[in-house]
Amino acid sequence: VQLQASGGGLVQPGGSLRLSCAASGSVFRIITMGWYRQAPGKQRELVAVITTGGGPNYADTVKGRFTISRDIIENTVYLKMNSLKPEDTAVYYCKAVNRLGSAVWGQGTQVTVSS
Repeated sequence: VQLQASGGGLVQPGGSLRLSCAASGSVFRIITMGWYRQAPGKQRELVAVITTGGGPNYADTVKGRFTISRDIIENTVYLKMNSLKPEDTAVYYCKAVNRLGSAVWGQGTQVTVSS
C-alpha cells in the first residue's frame, strides 16, 4: 500500500482545510485509516481514525471541529478541519493499517494556522 497525502496549507485562525489521503496498491487489505500530526518539538499524536465497519474516533483536542471520512470506492480518507487554531499547526500524516496489523505512513502535509 502507498499513501499520498495532500491539502495542507496556510490558513487563518477560525478557517478550514480539508486533507486528502489516497491509497493505492493492496487497498483491499486496509482495515483502518487515520490521521496523525506532529508539531515541532513534540511527539506524533493521533488526530482521528476510522475503521472498516466501525465508527470514527477523535482526539479530545479536535472533537467537534474535525471530521474524518473514508471513500471506499476512491480508496481515499479525508480530514475536514474547521475552526482551526494556531495549536493545530503541525505536519499531518495519514496512516493505513491492514488486517495483519502492518502499518504504512504517507509523506505528510504541512498545516499552518496563523494570522
